[in-house]
Amino acid sequence: MEVFEQIYIEYSERIYHFLYKLCRNESEAEELTQETFFRAFRSFDKFRGDSSIFTWLAAIAKNTYYHYIKKHHQTLDSIDLESVVDAYCAQEDLVEEVVMRNEVLGRVRELLHELPDKYRDVVMLRIYADMSFKQVAETLHITENSAKVIYYRAKNMLKERINP
Repeated sequence: MEVFEQIYIEYSERIYHFLYKLCRNESEAEELTQETFFRAFRSFDKFRGDSSIFTWLAAIAKNTYYHYIKKHHQTLDSIDLESVVDAYCAQEDLVEEVVMRNEVLGRVRELLHELPDKYRDVVMLRIYADMSFKQVAETLHITENSAKVIYYRAKNMLKERINP
């Protein structure tokens, strides 16, 4: 029990921020963080140490978030993809830029939801959990090279679909 308390103290804030980036709602992120650690506690005896504790917790958090979305009949459209859009659009205050940015944001949300699960998972873990490719690979049980290739392909899919 003491060991798990230390894990909670060390990682709860980081998991909360990861979940907040996904749902953009403080109370939901707090609830999802608690649920993540509850699930982790129940399955702590199954943790084999094949990955870091954070990587293991982030995988549980991601699955908890997806379960929450399905349970509440939400879609991934509610995800805030500001960082993706910021990288695509200039940060000027011109009316045309603001309109373009909002259009691109809406389109990227749609497109992310349409990506196959493996692509969407890699992008979300890379952007929202700020995971290295090695951590993404450990979380998804793929090779680091596969994580890089999937991320690269997902980015290209999004770019191609935004600019047909």
